[in-house]
Amino acid sequence: MLPDPDSPICSAKGCRAAAVWVLAWNNPKLHTPERRKTWLACEEHREHLSKFLSVRGFLKDVVALAEWESPESGPSAG
Repeated sequence: MLPDPDSPICSAKGCRAAAVWVLAWNNPKLHTPERRKTWLACEEHREHLSKFLSVRGFLKDVVALAEWESPESGPSAG
């Protein structure tokens, strides 16, 4: 079965699973401190992608996709 084309998918290479996590990151050599880029992760790839970003000092936060999209608790709230 193919994933819903309107549903976010995991950023891991070749993965087509539904994303359930948002990995917020930035590269301090390229981005201002408040800038956040995002990768999406399925349950299976969350740890692998988090470690990849962490080793480089890029990972800033890991948030459930539902929380990230929620207007009450998302990155633009407040």
